[in-house]
Amino acid sequence: MAPANGDAAGPSSSQDGLVATMKKRNKPQYHQFTQQQLPACKPILAPQTVIPVLLFVGIVFIPIGLGCIAASNRVVEVADRYETACVPENMHNNPVAYIQNPSQDKSCTRVLKVPKDMKRPIYIYYQLDRFYQNHRWYARSRNLRQLGDPKSAKDTRLCKPEATANGVPIVPCGLVAWSLFNDTYSFARGNETLAVNKRGISWRSERDHLFGEHVYPRNFQSGGLIGGGTLDPSKPLSEQEDLMVWMRTAALPTFRKLYGRIEVDLRAGEVVTVAVQNRYNTYSFGGRKAVVLSTAGALGGKSSFLGRAYLAGGAACLGLALLLTLLGLLCPVPVDEERRLGPARR
Repeated sequence: MAPANGDAAGPSSSQDGLVATMKKRNKPQYHQFTQQQLPACKPILAPQTVIPVLLFVGIVFIPIGLGCIAASNRVVEVADRYETACVPENMHNNPVAYIQNPSQDKSCTRVLKVPKDMKRPIYIYYQLDRFYQNHRWYARSRNLRQLGDPKSAKDTRLCKPEATANGVPIVPCGLVAWSLFNDTYSFARGNETLAVNKRGISWRSERDHLFGEHVYPRNFQSGGLIGGGTLDPSKPLSEQEDLMVWMRTAALPTFRKLYGRIEVDLRAGEVVTVAVQNRYNTYSFGGRKAVVLSTAGALGGKSSFLGRAYLAGGAACLGLALLLTLLGLLCPVPVDEERRLGPARR
């Protein structure tokens, strides 16, 4: 017997009702936030608004820039490049052979003349050029856990190719530590030796947290390929501040790192003799190096970039304000804001 017409249409009607119920259930609740109908501020960039803002920014930025440049000019700095001057004349054609020969005398004397009075503390920096510490393979070749936790001393998975030497893990491992800067400087003023204070040249967070007081150098620079400087195995890494400064990798190929401080004043015209031990191999990659003496100002070292940036920004704002003012006077454009905004508000 064939089913009745009502029975035949029953399943279809139920399905339509279910779909309608699901649509109603999935329909989001109406709210001004979900429908993006909340009142909003829609400012119109009229000349009467833009020109005063540009004038204000220009008037504020230019004095700030002048102040930054003045603070930079008060910093006294003496720099001396020595990578060529400290190579013997008979080795100028082959400086790589000179620097790689352990029997070759690496001592060198440089003379610095103080241009202006330098108030203590006087910071000593070494500067390297064309050294890419930001190279990805170089910067990743280290293990931060190993530096602070003695239990992770054997974890050298991230340190290739300087992970182990003679099958024994290296502490600290990696290319960054392996290439530690090892030129040394000593300073004298006439017959007086100027002491170099190397305490506190690293960040406190590095001494207290990153480098462990129970982690000691082990098997460092003992492999077949010797890199830069060595470390005192009797001192924990938390006291090896030269290493801390070096392992804070630089972002640019030209950088300075703090070597120490001189805690006496230097007078204008005085001559400072620098005894350099020229050991660091920058000759293999065409790098350059320099020793720098510098005071510090309110904004740090000598750099006019920030001041020039403020001046450029302030001058650009004043120029734009002047341009908009001239355009408004020469080519006025009447704007009926009520007529333009009326339909949008309804």
